[in-house]
Amino acid sequence: MAESFQDSLFNSDSAEQVDTSRKPLAARMRPRTMSEIIGQIHLLKEGTLLPKLIQSDRFGSLLFWGPPGCGKTTFASVIAQETNSRFVKINAVLSNVAELKQILLSARSNPSARTVLFIDELHRFNKAQQDLLLPDVEEGNIRLIGATTHNPGFYIIPPLVSRSHLFKLKSLSEEQVALALERALHDDERGLGKRGVKISPELLLDLAKLCDGDMRRALNALEVVVESMEAGHEVSESDLEAFASERQIRYDADEDEHYNTASAFIKSMRGGDPDSALYWMAKMLAGGEDPRFIARRLVILASEDVGMADPMALPLAIAAKEACEFVGQPECELNLAHAVIYLATAPKSNSATQALGNVKRFFGDNAVQDVPKWLQDSHSKVSKEMGQGEGYLYSHEFPEAISGQDYMLNPQQFYSPGASGREKFVSERLRYWKELKSQIKTQN
Repeated sequence: MAESFQDSLFNSDSAEQVDTSRKPLAARMRPRTMSEIIGQIHLLKEGTLLPKLIQSDRFGSLLFWGPPGCGKTTFASVIAQETNSRFVKINAVLSNVAELKQILLSARSNPSARTVLFIDELHRFNKAQQDLLLPDVEEGNIRLIGATTHNPGFYIIPPLVSRSHLFKLKSLSEEQVALALERALHDDERGLGKRGVKISPELLLDLAKLCDGDMRRALNALEVVVESMEAGHEVSESDLEAFASERQIRYDADEDEHYNTASAFIKSMRGGDPDSALYWMAKMLAGGEDPRFIARRLVILASEDVGMADPMALPLAIAAKEACEFVGQPECELNLAHAVIYLATAPKSNSATQALGNVKRFFGDNAVQDVPKWLQDSHSKVSKEMGQGEGYLYSHEFPEAISGQDYMLNPQQFYSPGASGREKFVSERLRYWKELKSQIKTQN
């Protein structure tokens, strides 16, 4: 069994015998050389690291990180082709330890094959599976190329990251995707040229827009459109309406896209940009995000970033949260939009956040103060006999409700009011009370 697997893995003729005619268009049109790759100029321009590694054929392990359909698999196959290496491809979702061990054993037994092991969705391998790769990566028995849509810092073990060159790929622009679609449409050998179907450049760009920078999805969508037409047909705008109505944006709940979009949403409101905040909110909702998650972010931001500059922000955010529970989708999206615009356009202050942080740091650096005796509870007979509460000055018996009394044995200032919105009045009030309290103490 092992011998037959090894034979098939390193049989030089096996790849040539594969019938490519039944492969999806995206697989047939995959670039064969670096010059055919569209996009990722930041990685391919002259003088950058990746071309140097390939030209010298002295690369070890590579990690490609980027969104779906941006070219990670293409880079791996082209690198193997241009360095005359044996290309072995597995998917971490479908593979297992037994298969991985067999591949590594075969690579050790055939060093002349100079195996490039490409692992798609490498982040799906658990720690034990990733650990299994380390000895052969270290010894150079394999040259690992890993592809991931997730941040390697969170999902790939540090020893593997440290032994690899990391390259981040970007989403392809609409124009770049449209260029690839045009190539495929007119390619007689691997593409759809023999069908003779015509599509205007404007419609190709529209189709590219629907695919959110995912080359694979765009090419496969083009294939469906063309194959559903009679030969020589010219595609119209109505022919693309079905794709537009079924468009699905890229949004992985509880993974990178979720956290990145939520981060952009919060920072847009914090930065006073209601338009961007609404855009990111709409993206989350279109991606299937729970509106209650969005509402919770609003409640947090209302205190963290608006705070005392507009005390009405918090009750409004809570009202939006309650509306999500009471009304439900899709109508509650209006309530969320209302709250998002209010919070984004509200004056901002993080004084409450800073004050809480100051208190926590003070607790960590100092002994805990006792409650002053004059502030202790005196409701019970025993507490009164112990003298608790003696000397307390009831604030309402004094002008401005300021008695001049201290409320800590060693008074500290943690809260520093800002100058935005309503908080500027709080700042003026506290300044006046401080002066009044000082006068009272001087008189006493």
